[in-house]
Amino acid sequence: MAVLDQLEPKKVFQFFEELCQIPHGTFDTKRISDHCVAFARERGLEAAQDDANNVIIRKPGTKGYENSEPVILQGHVDMVCEKKPGSSHDFSREGLELYIEDGYVKAKDTTLGGDDGIAVAMIMALLDSNDIPHPPIEAVFTTDEEVGMGGAMAIDLSVLKGRKLINIDSEEEGILTTGCAGGFRYETLIPVHRERKTGTIVTLKIHGLQGGHSGIEIHKQRGNAHKMMGRLLNHIGKSVEISLAEINGGSKDNVIAMESTAEILVADKDAAAVKAMADEMKAVWDNEFMGDEPGLAVEADTSADSTVDVCDKAGTERVISYLVTCPYGVQGYSRKLKGLVETSMNIGILETAADHVKTVYLARSSVESKKQEMKEVLAACAKTAGGEGQCYNEYPAWQFNPDSELRQIMEDVYEDMFGKKPEVTTVHAGLECGLFLGKKPDLDCVSFGPDIMDVHSFNERLGIESTARSWKYLQAVLAKCK
Repeated sequence: MAVLDQLEPKKVFQFFEELCQIPHGTFDTKRISDHCVAFARERGLEAAQDDANNVIIRKPGTKGYENSEPVILQGHVDMVCEKKPGSSHDFSREGLELYIEDGYVKAKDTTLGGDDGIAVAMIMALLDSNDIPHPPIEAVFTTDEEVGMGGAMAIDLSVLKGRKLINIDSEEEGILTTGCAGGFRYETLIPVHRERKTGTIVTLKIHGLQGGHSGIEIHKQRGNAHKMMGRLLNHIGKSVEISLAEINGGSKDNVIAMESTAEILVADKDAAAVKAMADEMKAVWDNEFMGDEPGLAVEADTSADSTVDVCDKAGTERVISYLVTCPYGVQGYSRKLKGLVETSMNIGILETAADHVKTVYLARSSVESKKQEMKEVLAACAKTAGGEGQCYNEYPAWQFNPDSELRQIMEDVYEDMFGKKPEVTTVHAGLECGLFLGKKPDLDCVSFGPDIMDVHSFNERLGIESTARSWKYLQAVLAKCK
């Protein structure tokens, strides 16, 4: 029996639940892409699928709208795959286990994929309908948005006839997003040399942090487990000699790291002191976060005496110094839009190999020159640590358009429906609109969406009533696009 079958709007939640049963993590989108194509063909709609698994579906306008200009509706089909520590969920084989709690749809111990499955579900409900007035629809479902926006980079938009593009990838109802930050990913390899040593292995683990979206929630000053691990190792290293065996954590650069684990080798006599210092740092952080990270745990577990390969003293010091000095969090606020983050940095991934430690960053800025400065900062950090850095997956910002016809329509409809003006803003996150505008400069883009809380974390949840209101709002907007 379907979990969401009693929710309204019925069709939207029906299609959303169907999508949630198909594995669709980033870079694993063939199955859900094929599902979208089959959905269209079952309804006699024109559908095209490219080599990147992007899908474009066309539906004619309803009566009275046959000759209207098409409206492009867009969302991405991939989701961030994060799960609670200890969860056995396999995102590559299993659908999500949905449930309803306190007015929200959630997934048991995993991300929900409301970002951006709810957009695809809403668009499917429109494509499936026979009684909703609308102009011709060009539905665009892109892939791999969450890691580099690969689908948007690959898609050919020259086949589209519409100029108005409604992106349904915002996560707060009542806000019209009309611009976004640009960004890039940066990978650093810090070289290490190994030597054989004997002592006690202590496994340090920082976990239980809230995490969240590294753009939208970066201003909340949530703990980043990798930066905290650097601080903990530095604290320990001031009192006892440590040798780093490995350090790992994080699976996505666009997620604030919730967990970081380091194995260090210490003299047998120092193991108890290390445990005490981990407890000290836990108390320090509890005081600093002032209740904002209630689930924080700092563990130090010792194993039997071991003879293992560890990083030499210089390599250990390079890695720790890098983690202590590398930037994280808000780097600057907008001088024009009060309270809006302009530039930020997130160290999302740490991985250890035999001869290096790898870090992966996601940097964002709405100002191109500041984005370039962040490249220089990360390059300097890599150089200082004796490492090498590489920038990739760079994407442009989406600049606010003061003459947007679509924005005016959406503002007017919102005020008519809800008796108040929507908030019009830009967002400190990457949206595909920036890439679309680079390919098709005449596009008029606006992004909106229902309330989705704690995206990119296993606490993600989708507001049920907010979804219903957003669905009615989308219909009303389309009715005005005649």
